[in-house]
Amino acid sequence: MGEFTTTIEHRLDQAYKGLQEARTTGDEFLADTLCAEIEDLRRIADDNGVALQR
Repeated sequence: MGEFTTTIEHRLDQAYKGLQEARTTGDEFLADTLCAEIEDLRRIADDNGVALQR
């Protein structure tokens, strides 16, 4: 696995953890922001042929 793939997966992992916490605490703005970040990271991965585990 290359550095690019590792970075994308790490950032996605952090975003999903943050999203879970934001939803738990009721922070809708942060949850929306993290959902957008997750969508962007997944699009970047797809555009670059990175197969994601999630």
